[in-house]
Amino acid sequence: MSEIDLKRFFLEQVRLFENFPADKVEEIVIKSRLATYEGNEAILETGDEGRFIGIMISGHAEISMTDNTGTRAVITQLGTGDVFGVMSLLTGDRIVADVIAGNRCFVLMIPQDVFNTHILTNPKAVGYLSRLLAERTRAMSVDLVTAQANAIVRSRDPYALSLQTNEPGKVVVLNVGISQIHFGIYNTEESGADVHGIIDHADQQVTRITVKVGTQQRSVDHAPFKLSDLFNVIRDTTALLGEAFTFHPEDVSAIGHRVVHGGNKFSSSVVITPAVIADIEELSVFAPLHNPVNVAGIRVALKQFPNVPQVAVFDTAFHQTLAPYAYLYGLPYDLYKQHGIRRYGFHGTSHRYVSLKSAEVLKRPLGELEIISCHLGIGASLCAIDHGRSIDTTMGMTPSDGLIMPSRSGSIDPAVMIHLMEKHHMSPEQLSTLINSESGLKGISGISSDIHEIEAAAADGHHRALLAHKAYCYQVRKNIGAYVAAMGGIDVLAFTGDVGETSATVRSLACQGLGYMGIKLDEEKNRNIGSVDNFAIISADDSPVTILVVANDDERLVAWETLRSIERNALLLAAKPEEAPIPVEISAHHAHLSQADVDKLFGPGHQLTPMHELSQPGQFACEEQVHLVGPKGRIAKVRVLGPTRKETQVEIAMTEQFKLGIQPPIRQSGDLAGTPGVTLEGPYGSSVIERGVVCAQRHIHMTPEDAMRFHVRDNYVVRVRIEGERQLIFGDVVVRVNPAFRLAMHIDTDEGNAGNIQTGMLGYIEEIQSRH
Repeated sequence: MSEIDLKRFFLEQVRLFENFPADKVEEIVIKSRLATYEGNEAILETGDEGRFIGIMISGHAEISMTDNTGTRAVITQLGTGDVFGVMSLLTGDRIVADVIAGNRCFVLMIPQDVFNTHILTNPKAVGYLSRLLAERTRAMSVDLVTAQANAIVRSRDPYALSLQTNEPGKVVVLNVGISQIHFGIYNTEESGADVHGIIDHADQQVTRITVKVGTQQRSVDHAPFKLSDLFNVIRDTTALLGEAFTFHPEDVSAIGHRVVHGGNKFSSSVVITPAVIADIEELSVFAPLHNPVNVAGIRVALKQFPNVPQVAVFDTAFHQTLAPYAYLYGLPYDLYKQHGIRRYGFHGTSHRYVSLKSAEVLKRPLGELEIISCHLGIGASLCAIDHGRSIDTTMGMTPSDGLIMPSRSGSIDPAVMIHLMEKHHMSPEQLSTLINSESGLKGISGISSDIHEIEAAAADGHHRALLAHKAYCYQVRKNIGAYVAAMGGIDVLAFTGDVGETSATVRSLACQGLGYMGIKLDEEKNRNIGSVDNFAIISADDSPVTILVVANDDERLVAWETLRSIERNALLLAAKPEEAPIPVEISAHHAHLSQADVDKLFGPGHQLTPMHELSQPGQFACEEQVHLVGPKGRIAKVRVLGPTRKETQVEIAMTEQFKLGIQPPIRQSGDLAGTPGVTLEGPYGSSVIERGVVCAQRHIHMTPEDAMRFHVRDNYVVRVRIEGERQLIFGDVVVRVNPAFRLAMHIDTDEGNAGNIQTGMLGYIEEIQSRH
């Protein structure tokens, strides 16, 4: 079929294009690909990543899906002019149904970039696709949540952890430190050919450079050089690995920079602008040894590659979801409000990757898992990850806090520092050297900061080595127990970092005695895993908790974050958020009841009585009210919202936790695993629910049509600017997409009161934080 025939076909038979001018259709056809499929051949399969929409030119096919019993059900038949593959592109989820050719089919494959720029910009096409999505969602044989879980199980890369992209190029990663520069060069077309380098300039007389790819490694001594010559040095030293691995500036498609401290300002990696650089420099007060040299590396790279997108990836960003009670120190509150003194946490990129990898290994959605990530390396930190969100971590305002580390002290009595200044006359510089370079394993053992040298000495009976090793492992085990308590359970315990990956003894002692928590290590698996290329499972076969070892590659993780940040930024720019305000609504405490609880509270067979409609279609406030009774107190006259649900859920504000005496987590509606219960009282009787009380995560309701306008998808997390008496920015706002929704952002009464925000104000999406 010629391009002219294709254009005529689309204009006459494809409803999606009935409002497109002929030249626009021709442009779409030219930029798309014609594919042929034989009968019974899969065009799309459950678990695949959505990269295009398809339009049937000839032949017939069917969309079908398999439920949990293995029963296959047909959702719809596809014939000439029909469109498929829409849901995955709009929601961002893996494909949830199979598209199977019934006979020979000719299909036009329209790639995602063409779809975004040529189709989503047409309002009538957007409306048509939104209606089509709603129809197919209603026709599904299983609910969408179950379908998405099935897709994750069948997907090869459900969380897009690979670095492969549609565009060829090299992603360069720079981690510019005080005495070392680490770099990585990653090919977006081919995995396994990653180049790693370490430039060690601690010795002022000579610079030691090591480069490696796979098992090949080269080292060379180099004269000290200025940072402005960095890329020339990288080119010359990578040439030692051969022409195939030599750094060529013209190949660079993106550059990622590791930045230690992002403070309260940055909750995700960001494309670098002059304003971003200024913010990083201002945050140097929290990381005076790191942020300034990070910025120096950024400036050199911007000068060398002014037209290449560059991204700052912050160690602290992942932990911006910590609640105030988890990040505040017991200091006067003004020190936090005025000077930002609080717990920030570090190793965020590593902890985030570990959580995604854990979900991939278990073939379960990240949003239903409770994970403890143990990053044990030169620095060491634990992180409690509850349903995809960091809720606590051991490091504090700086990376010196928390666990005993190879050469850092970890947490100590702050009065010790005062004592050392007063009684031993130590200066701030001497104290910094003491707690960061002379403490930890090195300080206790008096031997080394290397865990393997400590273990060798301990095996020979060295008393202080034994003591150092035991103290190190005890701290890890103690904090694992603390984080199980913080989350109310655990599904995955993961180890990463140099120590976490290479010391079977540390892993064994960290897990010892935790069997009653469901943490059961298989000692033979643990001892015999050898070098970890990707991941290894070391838990016993009957262990309720999966214990993993996850290979860590800091530079690769920065490359991964860099690519994701550039994609998010492109989506945000395309959406023109300033032109699309979102109405803000304050959501007071309320209860959603199951019919069984309606019967208990208001009498058998009672039906909820609508009082007035809510902003979301089909939702209504009821005449009925209930009282909430907790271990400490009660909240009277809580409004019931209808219609009834499968399971009772109560949503309260943070300040109301104290009244009841319970501590519910921040969760999305319906995510009730591990939540506390409460007693509900009604005029007829009472009901005790074992779970179901949450503090609702701030969120935006959208239709698929809205999501297309904003260039976001279901479960994206965004930052929203709300303009009122004083401009406020709310982070960690989850996007919820459903054909039945109406556009509105919901925050609770605490958040509204704190910011003097009222229903009817307008918000604007300022940043896409993550694309879960």
